[in-house]
Amino acid sequence: MDLYLLRHAEAYPREASDCPADRERPLIEKGEKEARRAAEAMARLEIDFELILSSPYRRARQTAEIVANILKRGSRLKFSDWLRAEEGDNGKLIEEIAAKYALSGSILLVGHEPNLSRLISVLLSGNDRLPLHLRKAGLCRLNIEELKHGQCARLEWLLTPKQLGRLAK
Repeated sequence: MDLYLLRHAEAYPREASDCPADRERPLIEKGEKEARRAAEAMARLEIDFELILSSPYRRARQTAEIVANILKRGSRLKFSDWLRAEEGDNGKLIEEIAAKYALSGSILLVGHEPNLSRLISVLLSGNDRLPLHLRKAGLCRLNIEELKHGQCARLEWLLTPKQLGRLAK
């Protein structure tokens, strides 16, 4: 299985006085452009997903929808509460994917930090202490023989938004 992890793009600042509740923070214009560039880079790399699984939080949902629309995978977009920002649970997420989507050859997860970096760390090393940081609109590719909570993945690549922007051109 190829597991791709995409952090949501740039969202409305949490520090703003008129900021909506965290789960409702939308992408800003820059974030929409970042998400489009990431999707365009995926298209140029000919990446195809059998499933896009996203956090239900607005900024992640918008990022996932932009990717799904550009890659024409809207019907393959689903949401998981285990990808939520504060309440996300990587152990439960892994169980959900293994139980419902184990036969998928390629899955894109769209979520938040620090959960995504912790998930990458667990799958690569067996613990969540690798010093990783997935940037906003950054994309990681892992190759997994058998998905489980613990060391089971090989890192294929980790791309920054700037690298994705260059690939999109």
